[in-house]
Amino acid sequence: MAMDMSTLEARYLDSCRRRETQPNSSVLSWFSEAKIQNPNNEKCSILVYLDQLKNADIYPLIDVFTEMDSFDIEAVDILSKRPCFLKEEYIMSLMHAIDQKLRVVDLSNITLRNDILLDLCQVGSSCHVLILRATNIRKLNMFGRFMHLNTLSLDFCSSLASLHEDCFSCMPYLMCLSMCETRIVNLWTTTAAISKLPYLMELRFQMCLCCKDTGPCRASLEAKNQASGADDRVKDNEDQIVCKKFRDADEVELPKYLRKMNLMELSSCLSPNLNGHAEMLDEVNDSNEFPGGAHKQDLMDANVKLKKYISHHPSPICFEKHYREYMIASLPQLEVLDNLPIGRLDREIAKSVFARYFEHLPYKRKHKESVVSLLQKREMGTSGNYQNSSKPKQPNIHRTQHFFSRSLSAAKLGSSAWPLLHPVSSFSHIYKEGNQRARPRQFEYNPSNPSLMAFGTLDGEVIVINHENGNVACYIPSIGGTNSVLGLCWLKKYPSKLVAGSDSGCVRLFDLNHIPPKVADACGNSSAATYYNFEQLTSVHVNSTDDQFLASGYSKNVALYDINTEKPLQLFTDMHREPINVAKFSHHSPFMFATSSFDHDVKMWDLRQKPVQPCYTASSSRGNVMVCFSPDDLYLLVSAVDNEVKQLLAVDGRLHMEFDITSTGSAYNYTRSYYMNGRDYIISGSCDEHVVRICCAQTGRRLRDVYVEDSDSGKSMFVQSLRGDPFRDFHMSVLAVSLRPSSKWEIIKVNLLSSSPRAEKYSYGQPICSSHSLGG
Repeated sequence: MAMDMSTLEARYLDSCRRRETQPNSSVLSWFSEAKIQNPNNEKCSILVYLDQLKNADIYPLIDVFTEMDSFDIEAVDILSKRPCFLKEEYIMSLMHAIDQKLRVVDLSNITLRNDILLDLCQVGSSCHVLILRATNIRKLNMFGRFMHLNTLSLDFCSSLASLHEDCFSCMPYLMCLSMCETRIVNLWTTTAAISKLPYLMELRFQMCLCCKDTGPCRASLEAKNQASGADDRVKDNEDQIVCKKFRDADEVELPKYLRKMNLMELSSCLSPNLNGHAEMLDEVNDSNEFPGGAHKQDLMDANVKLKKYISHHPSPICFEKHYREYMIASLPQLEVLDNLPIGRLDREIAKSVFARYFEHLPYKRKHKESVVSLLQKREMGTSGNYQNSSKPKQPNIHRTQHFFSRSLSAAKLGSSAWPLLHPVSSFSHIYKEGNQRARPRQFEYNPSNPSLMAFGTLDGEVIVINHENGNVACYIPSIGGTNSVLGLCWLKKYPSKLVAGSDSGCVRLFDLNHIPPKVADACGNSSAATYYNFEQLTSVHVNSTDDQFLASGYSKNVALYDINTEKPLQLFTDMHREPINVAKFSHHSPFMFATSSFDHDVKMWDLRQKPVQPCYTASSSRGNVMVCFSPDDLYLLVSAVDNEVKQLLAVDGRLHMEFDITSTGSAYNYTRSYYMNGRDYIISGSCDEHVVRICCAQTGRRLRDVYVEDSDSGKSMFVQSLRGDPFRDFHMSVLAVSLRPSSKWEIIKVNLLSSSPRAEKYSYGQPICSSHSLGG
């Protein structure tokens, strides 16, 4: 027979006597409150307030709670109204003693040490509600057993930046997840981790200003009812249904303390704008085109709901374009997002927005397929598009090796939300005298050898490395004193030759066949051809026939050199009104080249005509940092300051595609973009940001974002430059910079078709200086 609360109180007093500890009056009051709850000897719950305890109180409580199965106690909640000074080990011991009766654990006013936090994540807990506010979590990896957990709040975990791929695998019944005011930003990895929660109904990355707890915002429901009028009273109210489903599904009734708890501390941070969603509703409303059979009144209701929403404590992910639509489309089981109920119209609009701005899988593949299945289909000569069995099967000549190669890439990328990032320097072991690490400033893949990569350094060195095994093929100590190497270009017909230029103006050509892995003096080496200096150089580029190259820099002029005679052929003056950062030859014509300038213009030139007047001029709204030709010379890819990226028709400069990338508002956010997978995709990164964005070159849809981090510290790195691997689909390399705790420059290889063995960790730092605008 179960014992009553009086017996429990007596055992507590007895334990205090045995341990020579003074009974805590607060503990006795908890027991008294529990008695009041069950006047008819029904089961009751106990609220344990950690801030009312001292270290000496813990062991008598552990003695009592260890025998709790013998008492009429349904649940115990561990709460913290204010900061407490208990030893953190004692808190964990108390939780373990309560064990299966543990219901709510609120540690929001306690900052746990790393080892205690690790113990909680590794071991797990039997609680139903867990509230943490830890400032030292960078990646979430809760792989202990949380089999009863249905609500997890990580609000205000200010260092939390990423989720481990399997971080929710041991909490299969989680229904409510809140991560407001964290540093989570990646839409792709975040939804990939959360999608493994089959019962998740509510998700929050920001709070509605009028809401103190999770659940649908009641103000939005009232506003909708007022806007709908009497005619809508006969209709089913989807939002009320959501509320009911949410209440029915939640078997744990939160105590009054949690229901009254005010998490709405005033925040000075800027709120994300949900009116983008509302503006789209306005457009649909004006056009009288209603998705999915929606009515005009539905659009009005949705507009009222979104325009009245006031965001509070948002995480960075909320500022991503089309955040709400992406989350709704990617997590179809959700009923509430950021305190706003998700209705039928929300899902229809989210589906439409996702299809318009995002690419679920590469090459327009609609569904994920396994690699094994695709290999079997290739061997059997089938496409996977099943035909009517009553009709004779016709051989499909379009299902070529190219088709299956793309399908395999799509299958691998679809199963690799966390791409593999591998720093070149982590296995190359390139060090200078005094154990100083080489600091790359520019790099280029070799055009014929898939293993070779050249990079120039901030100290004027040129290093050619086998980036697959880390061996150094060639090391040239300096080509222009200690000035940075900003220009590199391989010859195409003679891929052992490399033109390098530094910002001091020094320009040289090296033949790797005549240079040992390390030479003492590059200037004295007979295989190095020296050209007339081009002051403040930022870029060099060789034409398709390997007989001429261009040099541009922090001036309005471009120089044309003859490679064989080592003499300048011509200096084209005043080609732009501002400095010309990059000049690029086309891939197939030795006469056509393009220039990009900070005067906002991109110009196409033809050497067969005296380059006084350009073939055409195309303008950007900001200064241009980069221009490059597509591999087939059909397009020009133009990158202007702060994520203004567009694709032009190379023949006449007409706009073909403008990529929808959010600007930061910084005039020093220098953006660079290149092609990947031939001209199928573009990759774009900016020096004030930690992310590489991958977009389809033909549709502009975003395929993936990749966040770059330091392999040693796990902190985020700024994107200085990048290149698509010309030999491997969905591979690229990124030149990244970290400034804290010390400056570090690193080339990181990115494999989108292979999963990272560790979760991503991101951090925020200071913008890099404006000199990083130079070069490509």
